Amino acid sequence: MKQLQAKFIISAEKLSQCPDFLFPEFPLLGRSNVGKSSFINALANNKKIAKTSNTPGKTRLINFFNFSDLFMVADLPGYGYAKVSKEAQAKWQKYLEEYLLNRKQIKSLIQFIDARHEIQKNDFQMRKWVEAYDLPIFTIVTKVDCIQRSKIQSVIASVKKEFGGEVLPFSSEDRYYCENTIKYLIDLTNK
Repeated sequence: MKQLQAKFIISAEKLSQCPDFLFPEFPLLGRSNVGKSSFINALANNKKIAKTSNTPGKTRLINFFNFSDLFMVADLPGYGYAKVSKEAQAKWQKYLEEYLLNRKQIKSLIQFIDARHEIQKNDFQMRKWVEAYDLPIFTIVTKVDCIQRSKIQSVIASVKKEFGGEVLPFSSEDRYYCENTIKYLIDLTNK
């Protein structure tokens, strides 16, 4: 398997603070605690590169990670549950919309869905917003190690039925699907 060297670059609150580089970028969308930071750590094969937490809403900035000068991953604040004020949430939303709609380096958004649960209302809302602006997106179903192997394909089929497009399984625990995911990201960067 291709081993990618990953490093944290910078955190930014808004578009004007984002790093100036030309690598294709993949922003990660998902509910709090869906496994976005663990995804980064698994791809990097480094459990400490992105901070993970059991407390929802820990990611409050856009965190940029460079993967072998091939592509960037942008870890975004999770939507849904977070213990912050309504004003703070409104500010995040404004800054994130500005970033997602105006960042030229974005190759594709990646929406994360937890394999253990049905697709949530805020997942559907996020997808509708993305589709309203016709932004490129694919889906990663996380935590597939937490469900029976025999159910993985039916979960993927269910997500595909709701969202369409490419749907990839992922487990940060056993890294079983890392190779396919890395290959998919590299293929997308070369398109």
